[in-house]
Amino acid sequence: MTHSEGGTAQSDAELISQAGRSPECFAAVFDRHYRHVYAYAARRLGRDLAEDVASETFLVAFDRRAGYDTTRADARPWLYGIASNLIARQGTAESRRYKMLAQLGHGDRVDAHDDAVVGRLDATAVRGRLAAALERLPQSVRDVLLLVAWAGLNQNEAAAALDIPPGTARSRLHRARQEMRQALGADKEVYG
Repeated sequence: MTHSEGGTAQSDAELISQAGRSPECFAAVFDRHYRHVYAYAARRLGRDLAEDVASETFLVAFDRRAGYDTTRADARPWLYGIASNLIARQGTAESRRYKMLAQLGHGDRVDAHDDAVVGRLDATAVRGRLAAALERLPQSVRDVLLLVAWAGLNQNEAAAALDIPPGTARSRLHRARQEMRQALGADKEVYG
């Protein structure tokens, strides 16, 4: 964490504000959040495209730093919103990834009774159903779900990240959760 003269950690908003005068201050925001943005992009697109998306996220953020809402101490929703927009441009890559994940495990047969093998196959089957359900979701609904489930944002932060009203985020998240439950079977709970 970057500390101010008084020794307390500076918020992202303070660092971004200071980066207007001293661009090198933005490096602390990068250091604080890059690996999380990268991990989010990797889960959505795979590692091949994740580095490009994560790097471009911070380039865009740096270019737009003057317009950052400094009443928001945490820049995560803003950064994830930028990343989500960049991921949306890679829509076919994301869709291909989910289709490939959905096909993994279909038709696999195992004669061994090893619990670990069975557990891995069960996880593969569930992952395949979830990937297929994710691929079917409209991009706008998928973005809200994955910002909550994979990026760890709450509904209001996801709404801020996507620049949509909180009620819209809540509605999209509800729809996505229903789809995920249906993909796993009505008796299983997914994503809360």
